[in-house]
Amino acid sequence: MSAKKFQNAIAPTRQEDYPEWYQQVIKAADMAEMSSVRGCMVIKPWGYGIWEKIQRGMDDLIKETGHENAYFPLFIPLSFMELEAGHVEGFAKECAIVTHHRLIEKDGHLVPTGELEEPLIVRPTSETIIGRSFAKWIQSYRDLPLLINQWANVVRWEMRPRIFLRTTEFLWQEGHTAHSTEKEAMEETLMILDKVYRTFVEETLAIPVIVGEKTPAERFPGAVNTYCLEAMMQDRKALQAGTSHYLGQNFSRAFEIQFSNQAGEQELAYTTSWGVSSRLVGALVMVHSDDDGLRLPPKIAPKQVVIIPMLNKPGEEEAIMAYSNAVADDIRKQSWAGAPVSVLVDKRDMRPIDKKWQWVKRGAPIRLEIGARDMEANAVFMGRRDRSLKAAESVSRDQVADLVVSSLTEIQNNYFALAKMLLDEHTHSDIDSLAAFEKFFTPENSEKPEIHGGFVRTKYCGNPECEEKAAALKVTIRCLPIDQSGSEGKCVICGGSAKTDAVWAKAY
Repeated sequence: MSAKKFQNAIAPTRQEDYPEWYQQVIKAADMAEMSSVRGCMVIKPWGYGIWEKIQRGMDDLIKETGHENAYFPLFIPLSFMELEAGHVEGFAKECAIVTHHRLIEKDGHLVPTGELEEPLIVRPTSETIIGRSFAKWIQSYRDLPLLINQWANVVRWEMRPRIFLRTTEFLWQEGHTAHSTEKEAMEETLMILDKVYRTFVEETLAIPVIVGEKTPAERFPGAVNTYCLEAMMQDRKALQAGTSHYLGQNFSRAFEIQFSNQAGEQELAYTTSWGVSSRLVGALVMVHSDDDGLRLPPKIAPKQVVIIPMLNKPGEEEAIMAYSNAVADDIRKQSWAGAPVSVLVDKRDMRPIDKKWQWVKRGAPIRLEIGARDMEANAVFMGRRDRSLKAAESVSRDQVADLVVSSLTEIQNNYFALAKMLLDEHTHSDIDSLAAFEKFFTPENSEKPEIHGGFVRTKYCGNPECEEKAAALKVTIRCLPIDQSGSEGKCVICGGSAKTDAVWAKAY
């Protein structure tokens, strides 16, 4: 296969058509596909393997901070949603509703019958149903803090689905906690944001983020404050990678989550909620992949090393397979990032070159090719997904296990460094007027409108009307960064006096 072919596994390329490139990477990596149910996806084993790694890693961090897993119903009574006005208003247009409980046959068709006394909402988020349980579980200050997490699916009706990024049904975790004081609840909100979410997204997914607070216009329905992680994709758009909400006493008031304090007086609890979803898989694709397909940071790859026996001639199979399995056993004895290195020997009856291409497109961090010549030389042929295909080289079998371990660290660090460089290079702090702002976010002014823009960090006066003006360009304030400069300046939109730093971008 020609070098040119190897450089263009995905068509179109990122430069040619970024949205279609994204879809083709997922298809080529055999990660997922849209289902026959509009807006819903089927996650295939390789894609689900990535989600499982996200679950396990995130779950460990959540439990290390003292939270326990539980499970709550998929269905929420309509009356529960109505108790918190801001919450129901925020989700009303996205809700799927169950109104009947059985089917009958009529004129050759199945027709819903048995109307429910009260419609049931298919879980868009669980604050209301969990709030009702918390009201029963919490009686005294001794019951606090209550720290609960659940892994679940949710449904939010999506009119313009995009696989992993926006689907009608998706997977996530949602944490819900109750505390005796506002201070404790705020500490919880920010601790989850930093110690769990930022740590995992940056150190495991190798995705750098900007951490900050949402404006009231972007706040979670019913929350007092919403905090978030914002990541930059390779087309310079933002993707929200996680949110943590301080709910104050809003849901406690609605669901009577009360406790008797040390003085014997009744108080409302202070609650939080926080979550990340399977859109993190989409973020991985858009941040790290190239025009050969998916590229996975080793900490999140379902298999870190893939061994490809090069079975080209009859009579070689048994010896090469035995050699390949022995190399795999040597590598499995090695530990990296606190766990044994995961290795797959690809035994499928396929042409070796086709296997190789599949693993390139699936983003396996390290490929080891073993043929008769490699076996005779007591070596393997090693390729790394963070390097060009031409950079593969022969490695002595005596050295390969140690080299694999050091290479996994290098690959993980390289992916983060590349993503951090993209974020830094395309975060602009020199745009200080509405004219410059509009020009920056207008694609026609770019030589490459397909991959255009970035993050703009400016002063913001706090007037919602300024956000509305930016919305005409499809630009939003992604966050008010935690690391505020404290300096005074002029609002980029209206020119008024402003002290608050804001990060603006187009977003998914």
